[in-house]
Amino acid sequence: MTTPEKVDLVINGGILVSPDGEYRASIAVRDGRICAIGAPEAMPEASETLDASGLHVLPGAIDVHVHFRDPGYSHKEDFGSGTAAAAFGGVTTVFDMPNTIPTVANAEVLAAKHKLASEKAYVDYGLYAVLGEESLNHIDELVEGGIIGFKCYMGNTFGRIPSPSTGAMLELFELVAPTGKRISLHAETNSIMERRESRLRAAGRTEPIAHLASRPAVVAIEAVSRAAILAEWTGARIHVLHISSAAELRPLAEAKARGVDITGETCPHYLLLSENDYEKSGGIVRVNPPVREAPNREPLWNALIDGTVDMVATDHAPHAREEKTRNDIWTVDCGFPGVETQMPLMLTEINRGRASIRDYVRWSAESPAKRFGLFPRKGTLTVGSDADIAIVDMNRNWAIDDAKIQSKSKISPWHGWSCTALPIHTIVRGRFAMKNRKLNEDARGTGRSVHAIQRMPQPAPRNTDATMAAVTGKRV
Repeated sequence: MTTPEKVDLVINGGILVSPDGEYRASIAVRDGRICAIGAPEAMPEASETLDASGLHVLPGAIDVHVHFRDPGYSHKEDFGSGTAAAAFGGVTTVFDMPNTIPTVANAEVLAAKHKLASEKAYVDYGLYAVLGEESLNHIDELVEGGIIGFKCYMGNTFGRIPSPSTGAMLELFELVAPTGKRISLHAETNSIMERRESRLRAAGRTEPIAHLASRPAVVAIEAVSRAAILAEWTGARIHVLHISSAAELRPLAEAKARGVDITGETCPHYLLLSENDYEKSGGIVRVNPPVREAPNREPLWNALIDGTVDMVATDHAPHAREEKTRNDIWTVDCGFPGVETQMPLMLTEINRGRASIRDYVRWSAESPAKRFGLFPRKGTLTVGSDADIAIVDMNRNWAIDDAKIQSKSKISPWHGWSCTALPIHTIVRGRFAMKNRKLNEDARGTGRSVHAIQRMPQPAPRNTDATMAAVTGKRV
């Protein structure tokens, strides 16, 4: 009789969660991947066992939208502190944005950032490249250099990345479409915002809520609609970042109904905060797009539940305290940390009956993995998948304390929020990044870059004449 090969880790007693169900089972891990799921007595001998009795075992969250500020703004955050925060938040893969110094716009800068991230990361990561006129001639080399996708800044935000003209966007979409890479959009129309902000400044408006007045929902409605038309014309795959308003849901849903390959995300601050938080938190709550009026929240929840919005992300955007507490709102840096608090906040809402924990797994893990080409390697607890696992106590009462979060930034609108769920262990490809609420320092530098492993669908442009071929040099 052949003796089963010894495995590295067996997790016993937990309740496994997928978008389709919840069930008690054990998981065996070998060489970084799940090799068996079943009854405890069926598990092979293991070098290490973990008792997860009373806990829920989830696929690690995939946060497709973080700013770890490295290189260039490392006083705010770096890849070490940012990925440590991710580990404490049950997040096993992050996608980092390109608005660092230098901006990720060519292969040389990308390679340097890959090296920096690989030396510091506790969890796996994907890197975005900027999509703008400065990267127009570098598309192929960026794809070959190993990016998870492109980021297009349709509106101005931290880092002042120039917004491409609509003509440049069309050309860029045509070039990216054949690569299969998804283009993530900061979908706010710059010209509207600049005029509104100038008028408010001229009127002497410097109070926190003036930021909301400068970026009405129409800036997002127009941008989402315009980007969807360009994606439909070119066959580009696009992703709408940080959906903040109910009004954006209509152009998103209409584009999906027309067959555009478009996805969308929202963030906890748009689901849980409102205009009242400007008075409560002042400049701390300033973020782009802004936290909006309370009536936007319910439609965003409903859109997550019905699938119009595909996933939850954080737009983790840390800053130093002095950068968030200035008296003039126009001088306050935009954004705040969120990668560590997303899972506790969202699962607290699950405990309140907002949705099911199965829905949460779909929003936080399965859908990001599928939409960005990582499924089934990531985003699921199945045999053969990476052992990316968040083990969560769904009955832990505690309060968020900014001083105790792993991020270098110790200031957020979440300070004092009561939660009823907490990640206890985070496992990345079979290795503990966080165990019993303690960071595994030996995991530093073990995070690895992720790339799409799925075969992405061929672009299906509505433009089937020769105009696209004339620009791209490729047949349509």
